[in-house]
Amino acid sequence: MVVAVLGACADLRYYMHVTHGESALLLKRRSVGKIVADPTTDPKLAARLQLSQQARQFASDRLDLPRNRSYTYYVQLHRPYVVWNVYATPRYSVEAVPQCFPIAGCVAYRGWFEEQKAKAGAERLRAQGYDVYIGGVSAYSTLGWFSDPILSSMMRWDDDELVGTIFHELAHQKIYVKGDTAFNESYAMFVEDEGLREWHRARGEPVGDDHEQAMDDGFTGLVLDLRERLKKLYASGVGDSAMEEGKQREIEAFRARYAAWREQNWPNDHRYDHWVAQPINNATLLPFGLYDQWKPAFAVLFKQAGDRWPQFFDRVRELAKEPTAERENALRVLLDGAKN
Repeated sequence: MVVAVLGACADLRYYMHVTHGESALLLKRRSVGKIVADPTTDPKLAARLQLSQQARQFASDRLDLPRNRSYTYYVQLHRPYVVWNVYATPRYSVEAVPQCFPIAGCVAYRGWFEEQKAKAGAERLRAQGYDVYIGGVSAYSTLGWFSDPILSSMMRWDDDELVGTIFHELAHQKIYVKGDTAFNESYAMFVEDEGLREWHRARGEPVGDDHEQAMDDGFTGLVLDLRERLKKLYASGVGDSAMEEGKQREIEAFRARYAAWREQNWPNDHRYDHWVAQPINNATLLPFGLYDQWKPAFAVLFKQAGDRWPQFFDRVRELAKEPTAERENALRVLLDGAKN
């Protein structure tokens, strides 16, 4: 995930906070090679770090991703997440309240290195009448400004998540469109997913769990459907009272659709039950729209590039240079191609 924590900000306290947070990470970095070679290192940690370096090499050798020192260092955080992102939307809109920074442009969230500061920021937005959501982040990219480390928060993931995240964050370093979060994240998610498929094939391993991917895709579809239903409701022009009633009705209907869908297709898989049971508002839906909107379009683009990474990245760069409207029109055309 790209976390917009590196640009100058009108809020001096926030700028000081993120400068301190990033500096602390850089000061705590230790070479992965030295950690692995240290006989006092926990063998499980050493094995995971060795895997990360194999993935780091594969990313540059086989996926044409940047060859630099990112993800060749390790940082022990002593906290569950490196950053907490705060998302906000108007009460009757599914569009994010943008957070704008000189380096990253306008993105859909603001990142905090301390959970309590994130909660305080969320409360300030909530007091202004916004829907708010806080999400913990285990990894992020500085877009090549610094050599990003592997973080202890990444170690609790399974191997695919660890390897895939390295591919994802390096993809952000290679191509990034200032102010277009949906483009950036959909593109990086495609690189992550396709990169993992190539990684497994190269190692003679099963390509992936079709069951898991199918459920993930199905759940995402349900959430995006809710988002579209709410978007239509908010555009209807009804009064606030009716709007609020309709909003809660749509959320409860989503929960019912989820229960029926899971029971019919995945009766023994409860991975999303907690998410569905938590309080849901417009802001909790934002990460789904950001990370999945254009991913099928990039899959079509990859096929058009002959499944070759250099040609694919050339095509992505061409799209990145287009004005926003033209870029989105091109992505819609590709999306239509994915459906046919």
